[in-house]
Amino acid sequence: MTLTQNQKKHLRRLGHGLQPVVLIGQQGLTDAVAAETASALAAHELLKVKARVGDRDLRAEILSSLAERTQAELIQTIGNVGLLYKKNKELTKILLPDT
Repeated sequence: MTLTQNQKKHLRRLGHGLQPVVLIGQQGLTDAVAAETASALAAHELLKVKARVGDRDLRAEILSSLAERTQAELIQTIGNVGLLYKKNKELTKILLPDT
């Protein structure tokens, strides 16, 4: 799934007021964290993930790996928080702009 810049901007606007749902600690990205993220994405479509690990490069690697493992799109990262989006094919909650 590739999103346009306008769609990403819309999702960033929606995600601004969200609180992190998934927290990644010193253990890093585990199978349990990936499974919890996948179920949260199925329920919410858009969620924030907080990664409290190491340095900037490690956080970026973990967040992009999590997006890949859950087949989600990493919309934005600010500090130790990443915004993930995955469209629910059965029950879409978020309508994206066409362009």
